[in-house]
Amino acid sequence: METKDEEVAAFISRIFNEIVSSPLNLALLGAIGYVAYKIIATQMEERKIKPEEPPLPKLRKQDMTMEQLKQYNGTGPEGRVLVAVNGKVFDVTKGKRFYGPGGPYAAFAGRDASRGLATFSVAASEEFDDLSDLTPVQKESVKEWETQFTEKYEYIGRLLRPGELSRNYSDGETEGESSEEEDVTRPKAE
Repeated sequence: METKDEEVAAFISRIFNEIVSSPLNLALLGAIGYVAYKIIATQMEERKIKPEEPPLPKLRKQDMTMEQLKQYNGTGPEGRVLVAVNGKVFDVTKGKRFYGPGGPYAAFAGRDASRGLATFSVAASEEFDDLSDLTPVQKESVKEWETQFTEKYEYIGRLLRPGELSRNYSDGETEGESSEEEDVTRPKAE
């Protein structure tokens, strides 16, 4: 009776013999090896070519209009990328491969991404959007995206409605310290 080690050795031997006894299996093994080599070599080459950029200094807290936000689409001299979600502006520069030029969400760079995120569309608003016509499910989706951005990216300030005045932030003030924060998904009472 064979022991467990002998059974494993016999099994491996049968597999090896099956592979090397067939020219087709050898060709397939060679093709798999070549593809794996090309994938690994390409990844290593990309790491050599693209050295990590040093992080940009933090942007001071400030409220922005849509026009000001448009300046931060990743094509400026610093390459900084800002995105607005639910009335809040975030510095997403560290996620530049997603939001910067050529990224899958580049349409959101320097714009209000709220409606696009709520409707699962890679389209961003050119003008201020109060989001009042979104369904409750879409409004909840925007709030979830806002939470994700808050956890992952640096909060810069509020996205201002046309004619709304910017507030001054002290150097140490954070998002939660502002009593003027409001939920943009609710229409403003007039």
